[in-house]
Amino acid sequence: MKILVTAATTFEIQPFLDYLSTKRHQDCQVTTLIGGIGMMHTAYQLGRQFAVNKPDLAIQAGIAGCFDHSWEMGKVVIIDKEQLGDLGVEDGVAYKDLFDIQLWQPDQPPFSNRSLVNPFEGLPALPELPKAGGVTINTVSGSEPTRQLLLNKYAPEVESMEGAAFHYACLMEKIPFFQLRSISNFVEVRDKSKWKIPLAIQSLNDVLIKYFDQWN
Repeated sequence: MKILVTAATTFEIQPFLDYLSTKRHQDCQVTTLIGGIGMMHTAYQLGRQFAVNKPDLAIQAGIAGCFDHSWEMGKVVIIDKEQLGDLGVEDGVAYKDLFDIQLWQPDQPPFSNRSLVNPFEGLPALPELPKAGGVTINTVSGSEPTRQLLLNKYAPEVESMEGAAFHYACLMEKIPFFQLRSISNFVEVRDKSKWKIPLAIQSLNDVLIKYFDQWN
């Protein structure tokens, strides 16, 4: 089985890369791809990769912001659906996405009711983790008005800059996939002194390594 593990940056999966350098997996060929930050880089790199070496399973791993202040830093979740949080138009004081202005239809493939839903089909196994809804944006949210807009319109639990591009590419190419996100900060007015990036990275990579050990 050919497995692709992709992340936006090297440091997000460095412990997993170190693990791969010392571990041989007999039943699978693991390829890693550092796709870059944001939807544009992710879509381009995945398109190149899928064109020359289409995997049997794709995994995206990364850190993320969380909207729910009751969640603990370092919590790892599987994203079951993604939505695009900033692809649309401003209409006075209102924001309207492409579904609102009818440039896209709610169930236009690969969307389902405006969302990029993971059917979790064709997977050899799935980590036993809670599922969460994601919203993907090009500009990291750092103000209360933006936070409330996203919550009111999309009701997401986590925010990333790459998730929707990954879901879209895998759904279009009919590649089984799942996305792992570890919480590094809350979506709020930016205060990096509260962020727990090393903890989030360690938790994320612990899950990745455990998954490959158990599945192999």
